[in-house]
Amino acid sequence: MRSAARGFTLLEVLIALAVLAIVLAAVMRVAAQSIKTSIILRNHLEAQWVAENRMTKHQLRGDWLSTDTTSGTTEFNDRKWYWREQVSATPIAGFRRVTIEVRTGRHAPVDGRIIGFLRQPQ
Repeated sequence: MRSAARGFTLLEVLIALAVLAIVLAAVMRVAAQSIKTSIILRNHLEAQWVAENRMTKHQLRGDWLSTDTTSGTTEFNDRKWYWREQVSATPIAGFRRVTIEVRTGRHAPVDGRIIGFLRQPQ
């Protein structure tokens, strides 16, 4: 007499393991992509803050910058950021256009950029 309870065959177990491996690989890929995206977004957000901080300092101090390009570094959130400011004249007298670009490295792509205007102090 044969038993009514049967187990899985070796082939069925191997197919189930193959399907599970494919699914887990897809989940790991999505998780890795999510982490990479989070890091990129954090860099962009922090770089934007660095740029906004520089522009706000100029505005609060009432700086009147010469039309030139300057660069430097700043510490923010325990990281070193490289910034570049390009100051240009505008068609409106008494205003300067300031473009600030921020990077994570000296030759890295731009992570944050802000364009603002400074008014000549009275």
